Amino acid sequence: MLQAITFNLIINADYVMRIFILLIYFYFYLPYCILLLIDIYLTYLGGIMKNFWSYDIDDALKELNSSRDGLTSQEAAERIETYGKNVFDEKKASSNFIIFLSQFKSPITLILIFAAILSIFLKDYSDGIIILIIILISSLLSYLHESKAKDAVKKLLSSVSVTSSVLRDGSFKELDNADLTLGDIIKVKTGDMIPADCLLIESNSLTTDESSLTGETFPVEKSCGKLDASTGLSARKNSLWMGTHLISGSGKALIVNLAKDTEFGKITNSLSQRDSDTDFEKGIKNFGNLILHVTTLLIGLIFLFNIVLNKSFLESFMFALALSVGLTPQMLPAIISVNLSQGAKKMSEQGVIVKKLNSIENFGSMTVMCSDKTGTITQGKVKLHSSLNFDGENSEELKKFAGLNSYFQEGYANPIDEAILSDKSEDFSAYKKLFEIPYSFENKLLSVIVKTNDDFSNKNLMVTKGAFESILKICKTYEGSDGSIGPIDDVIPSLKNSFNKYSSQGYRVLGLSYKFLDDSCDLEKEAAQDMIFKGFLLFIDPLKEDIRDVVSHMNKLGVALKMITGDNQEIAKNIGSQIGLNPQKILLGEDLSSYSISQLNKKVLDIDIFAEISPNQKEKIIRSYKEAGEIVGYMGDGINDAPAIKVADVGISVDTAADTAKDAASIVLLQNSLTVLLSGIKEGRRTFINTLKYIFVATSANFGNMFSMAGASLFLKFLPLLPKQILLTNLLTDFPSLQIASDSVDEDWLKNPVKWDMKFIKRFMVVFGIISSLFDYVTFFVLIYIFKAKESYFQTGWMLESVISAMVVMLIVRTARPIFKSKPSKKLILAIVCVSILLVGIIYSPINSYLGLVDLPIKALLAMFLISFVYALVAETLKKEFYKRNSFSRK
Repeated sequence: MLQAITFNLIINADYVMRIFILLIYFYFYLPYCILLLIDIYLTYLGGIMKNFWSYDIDDALKELNSSRDGLTSQEAAERIETYGKNVFDEKKASSNFIIFLSQFKSPITLILIFAAILSIFLKDYSDGIIILIIILISSLLSYLHESKAKDAVKKLLSSVSVTSSVLRDGSFKELDNADLTLGDIIKVKTGDMIPADCLLIESNSLTTDESSLTGETFPVEKSCGKLDASTGLSARKNSLWMGTHLISGSGKALIVNLAKDTEFGKITNSLSQRDSDTDFEKGIKNFGNLILHVTTLLIGLIFLFNIVLNKSFLESFMFALALSVGLTPQMLPAIISVNLSQGAKKMSEQGVIVKKLNSIENFGSMTVMCSDKTGTITQGKVKLHSSLNFDGENSEELKKFAGLNSYFQEGYANPIDEAILSDKSEDFSAYKKLFEIPYSFENKLLSVIVKTNDDFSNKNLMVTKGAFESILKICKTYEGSDGSIGPIDDVIPSLKNSFNKYSSQGYRVLGLSYKFLDDSCDLEKEAAQDMIFKGFLLFIDPLKEDIRDVVSHMNKLGVALKMITGDNQEIAKNIGSQIGLNPQKILLGEDLSSYSISQLNKKVLDIDIFAEISPNQKEKIIRSYKEAGEIVGYMGDGINDAPAIKVADVGISVDTAADTAKDAASIVLLQNSLTVLLSGIKEGRRTFINTLKYIFVATSANFGNMFSMAGASLFLKFLPLLPKQILLTNLLTDFPSLQIASDSVDEDWLKNPVKWDMKFIKRFMVVFGIISSLFDYVTFFVLIYIFKAKESYFQTGWMLESVISAMVVMLIVRTARPIFKSKPSKKLILAIVCVSILLVGIIYSPINSYLGLVDLPIKALLAMFLISFVYALVAETLKKEFYKRNSFSRK
């Protein structure tokens, strides 16, 4: 009967558990299913268009249930209710409290907090409180810096919070962009920011600046029409993109995608993903776990041995707890915070805002630096490079003709004409404008007719510039380098070869032609035809002045630069070769798409230049480098760079960048100079190395002493050191350790990237811990068998030797060089001297009895110093051999 009841209970419990699990499942996942169904409805039934650039206007209007008269206010309100406002879901910012709590997530910090609580439990209140204060101060420093930097950066998307002219109820009205919806028709003009993704309905000489989205430096011409669904983003001439703006012209457009569904929105959505731990953070966690495992093992063994030896349970327990504090590198969080804060301060003096402190030390381990081209490697502006005649020679007259065309054209301001007129030496005041044939998007030509009494014997001069192919079509003759005129048909193959050659060198090439007109001709009916081909105008986005030196120095520092651009491969190869990259090591966007993730992870290691890359591919490239084991930095200034900036170990942007790029970056340059990157790399390595120095000191001295205590507790009838003496030893050695944060760093360490090498740290800990422990046993022998030391005498002598030897090893392991060939900082020397004097003072002061100490005989005092001196000689000798056999991993 009892078995049956038990069986039924088990069966019923099983059913109850299954029902409970189902309820939990529906509770958590039902909302997501509902949201998915809503998204499917909005996407496929609600009117949101896919591949909208492949629709003609009438079909697009029909698809969105709109018309050329726009929407009514009621229709717009209903759609806003259905689709929501034209805004992004605001990313919920972490509260100040959460940011503060995040400073305590490191395993090291958690161990320290636990150790502090144990110290207080052991009634050593001072040391427990001091440890907690150190943790609190170091965490507060990080918190305050992160909060200040976060507030200094402008909020995401602030640049697009403007109004637009919208066709509502049959007339155009100015409405906030948030109140726009699908099917609205907007009117755009020069200077306007595009409020959503749109399909053009009307276009009047309309050009846009899409550099922040696609990386294209030159203005993009826009026109109405239907395109193939497979047309790439930068080639969709009938589309306007949210976040870009009009350079010239005017037009009307149909809103087809809102906020998060726009190209801009897709990038923004990718930025909402959680930041992954940096390489430095992973290293700290790994070291914390190592300390935790070793500490747990040693403490457990020591406690067990003391119990087996019939020592007091409470006394053994207290001793083991005190050792847990001694084994823990209490100052590591403080060292890291001081290191990072000092690094951030130094970099701020050079015009750099450090938003995420750990990114400074990631500079030190960075092996690959990826950079956008436009505005980062180049200046991001158009410049007239040369004016070449038929034979490829520079022609001042050709340049002057181009200047006349640009000076007198009144169609719209544009970078091309600004570049031509940047040379202020030309004076066109003697010329008079007679007529202008405005730029046409159909034939891609612009003509002006001028008159002067000086150069051309009272004749009228017509100058036309434009696309090379368009210029060829209107030319009947050409002008040779000697001024002779010949039939254009004879040289068309030669001209096309020249054009292809200049284009392959990375130039934007325009043609220029001219002809003279009689006074009697009808200017308004005069067309650009029967022209004389005069030459080529070559434009370029010039390199930044310091970029070649920066790349060269980065290579010397062991950091490889990779260029990622949306430009065509010819321009990319030309720019890359100018800055020292191998133009043969190039990968195109269309080829990149054919690689699997594992294939791409291997392929990127042999690539210098990535060309014709789409925005989402930039992020993919960065992730591949990280998967391949590289520590990656990425620098960009456009909206399209934001995802790559975010996933990089070191994300860098500039103050003039798009707000989205600055928000995603961990470092923002206030100066538009890449030279500061070199300082950042070196500063990162300094802070990284000084952090490692403390780890070397802590693992060699602390673990050496703990090994000694473990052994001493087996044969001594008393504790080698009292808990309060252990804590005092730690407190005294911690003060000089803190000065390591500002210690000087050998130039050898700055030459190559530095990464966490846990195998090296373990070997270092074992070798130098054993050396330290061996000299501790020498100290035990001297105290017990030579000086016949009893409990307090022994504890005083060993505490003195422990502190002095810790000071000595600090000077030795802080450098891989011989100790006298590496100068420590003055602060470190002063701290060591002060602690040594303070310790001797404590030993011979009236308060020594409260600490369980006694006055040491002078002979014993000198013996402890002598042991420490011999220890220094042996440690220095073995250090040289150790670094010969064990090299610290740099890559």
